[in-house]
Amino acid sequence: MQRTACTLAILLIAGASLRAQVPLSAGSPDELRALAHEYYGWRNASYPVGSSDQGLHRWDDRLADYSSHAIDERRAHVRQLLARVRATRTSSWSKDDRVDWLLFRAQLEGVAFGDRVYRSEERDPQLYVNECSNGIFSLLKKEYDSPSHRARSATARLRLMPALLREARTNLTHPVRLYARLAIESARSIDGLFTTSMMALAPDLATDERRQLVQARDSALVALHRYADWLEHRLASFVDFSPMGEANYNYLLRHVYLLPVDGRQIEMLGEAELARYRALESLLRDPALASPDPARSASVPADQQAFLSAYENREGEMIAYLRQNHLVTLPDYLGPFHIRQLPDAFKPTSPGGFMNPPGLYD
Repeated sequence: MQRTACTLAILLIAGASLRAQVPLSAGSPDELRALAHEYYGWRNASYPVGSSDQGLHRWDDRLADYSSHAIDERRAHVRQLLARVRATRTSSWSKDDRVDWLLFRAQLEGVAFGDRVYRSEERDPQLYVNECSNGIFSLLKKEYDSPSHRARSATARLRLMPALLREARTNLTHPVRLYARLAIESARSIDGLFTTSMMALAPDLATDERRQLVQARDSALVALHRYADWLEHRLASFVDFSPMGEANYNYLLRHVYLLPVDGRQIEMLGEAELARYRALESLLRDPALASPDPARSASVPADQQAFLSAYENREGEMIAYLRQNHLVTLPDYLGPFHIRQLPDAFKPTSPGGFMNPPGLYD
């Protein structure tokens, strides 16, 4: 009797241990939506600069926590949540609910893939420079609040930058030389963003607040330049860039991008498209129109400002072409678009500029 009771107790303990290792799934579509809602809230709070960029300004006075403890906690949280979503059985769900489940799973797969393969916190020195530059740029590019309120947020973020860059030196255990070079160039080009662009927010600040902003700015700039020096002095010891490999790329295509193809098929499609467009070029009235040589243009801009003005003016030509050829109806309220100077800190990785569409929360 005692042996039977002991055996039963062992089985119960083993069963409880087994259940603890099996992730709980989202049992219903409503539970999945609640899980997703909770995840997005956690993500927004964990990455405050990304939230500012998307139009959610609740944490404009913060930067992401890149302490080793915080990094490990975030990675573990995503792994556990992904395991729970993967374990969900959706065969009885509606098509729309299954699509929601699949898309949410793919988003989590993308984050987990980055944690597992890219490992940016240990490999990419740009991560920390970008946190600083985007931390300020995300407060400047949209007029979502008064300049003085945004300037106070900038002061708070600037004060956090020296500590962030000290954490970076600890985290970067396997930095990639290519990424380090780009980070050095960005860090040494960031002054204009802080001293010119950002200071446009400061005119209405009280004297003491402006002094605090300038002090925080100067300390942040010193920390960024020292970070660039630290990287440059160790550049020769950093590892060479290496591709992720075919197996990882195929996993990315299937599980993150949800494409029913592998890397070799992508290569085949690329070669076919290249051949197709070369064939289309042969049908042009004047084959020289396909030449990328800017010398073929009747007017080459004299400088950057002339190029930007010409590019803006092309909007009128495009609208006229669409209307003359009756291609699409355009609303009367369609206004001009404008190009603004890109801060130098972004030029190493975005030399041609970029578009900032409305964010998720704008």
